[in-house]
Amino acid sequence: MADTEHTTGLSLPRGTRVGLLGGSFDPPHAGHAHVTREALKRFGLDRVVWLVSPGNPLKAHGPAPLAERMAAARAVVDDPRVTISDAEARLGTRYTAETLFHLRARHPGVRFVWLMGADNLRQLHRWDNWHGIMAQVPVGVLARPGGRMSAQTSKAARVYAHARLRQEAAHLLPLMEAPAWCFLNVPMVDLSSSAIRAGGGWKR
Repeated sequence: MADTEHTTGLSLPRGTRVGLLGGSFDPPHAGHAHVTREALKRFGLDRVVWLVSPGNPLKAHGPAPLAERMAAARAVVDDPRVTISDAEARLGTRYTAETLFHLRARHPGVRFVWLMGADNLRQLHRWDNWHGIMAQVPVGVLARPGGRMSAQTSKAARVYAHARLRQEAAHLLPLMEAPAWCFLNVPMVDLSSSAIRAGGGWKR
């Protein structure tokens, strides 16, 4: 276990239901915290790990320094069930499918769920090895304002329509074998990191 913790910086007991919320968190905000609380409750998770990425391959410009974003994340969410992690930097991974592979290998028996907003479901087919993501862990999608219908008719939603779990059974998602996904309509905080940056609310 000591070697595993050194590699990923995470201590995750077998059988734990762990949601993974990835992103640049540039900056982290109340919307991230709100999504996390909803995921913990609705998906029956024991913990949520914020995977603060070194950089987003889909974005042209690099984010603020990792240490700054992690410190800001800790200030945004104050919950013992939430861990702010630099596991991707430790592992040297940049793509979600690759990160999931290494986390699953280093934390056997942990029931991981990948968490994303509806906006990410809309563009999931653009992600590197997106089929590999769906094949490795269940995916929990939390609706954000304005993106509900287009997300549910996206390419990924159509391709994996057979693997969709009904909303009423969301608490079972961590126990499902991949591919499996669930789309939740939840009260949302209409915030985005890009809007905060554009408004000058995030000083690098």
